[in-house]
Amino acid sequence: MKLAIVTDNSAFLSEKVLHDADVYVLTIPVTIDGTSYVEGENLTVSEFYEKMAQSQELPKTSQPSVAELDQLLQEFPKDGYTHVLGLFLSSGISGFWQNIQYLPEEYPNLTIAFPDTKITSAPLGMMVEQVLNQSKAGQSFDEIMANLRPLIEKTHAFIMVDDLDHLVKGGRLSNGSALLGNLLKIKPILYFNDGFIEVYEKVRTEKKAIKRLIEILEEQTADGDYQVAIIHANCPDKAEDFKNLLVASGLSSNLAIVPFGAVIGTHLGEGAIAFGISPKIS
Repeated sequence: MKLAIVTDNSAFLSEKVLHDADVYVLTIPVTIDGTSYVEGENLTVSEFYEKMAQSQELPKTSQPSVAELDQLLQEFPKDGYTHVLGLFLSSGISGFWQNIQYLPEEYPNLTIAFPDTKITSAPLGMMVEQVLNQSKAGQSFDEIMANLRPLIEKTHAFIMVDDLDHLVKGGRLSNGSALLGNLLKIKPILYFNDGFIEVYEKVRTEKKAIKRLIEILEEQTADGDYQVAIIHANCPDKAEDFKNLLVASGLSSNLAIVPFGAVIGTHLGEGAIAFGISPKIS
């Protein structure tokens, strides 16, 4: 078996994974004031937040290109690939997953799977990395797919946004009652529920919301060994403070701090802080 892993640039990937020959990344353009950008090509994360702050309109995100994925599938057999696993952003925040379900039937010479990850950002990157490691360790495609089921089920992200305007305007928040949060100084904690961004709890004040995030992380990781990442939307100091609180609470000091990129930052807005977890499955 030779496995190609395809994802999209909403996932946060380590440099090692990003440059692995068996990992392919579809781009998702972001349009700001009529100009199209691709993070990592003509836009850095810091430039994105600067341009978003200056813009009068919410940036617009597209889906990954089905044509780009189709082209990859055409080329893979020439490069010796026999199997393809696509791990893309959640179907709850993008129509891309639904739009590609016909493709496996178009390529009978490849074994192709496009499971719904129900997640994005750093947890999606963790998922890609684990699958890559399993493939390099010699696991079969069936074994990798069997491991992927509990991996998807237990991979989560919990988010405290600075305000809800971006999520509401972008149509990514499915629980409309959270609209009152900004007026009442409530800091809602959001999460991915079956792939959709919903309100998990409503907490008064940011300090209490951060404390509750720590409690939720402890609850969510109590049943095993997890990778954990702290994710922030252009607020590194807040992320570092959150990390220090987590370490003081007895959690591992080996916690990665990573940014929300342009694709997800568009919908969360500046100032969001989150954690993502993914179980370690060998």
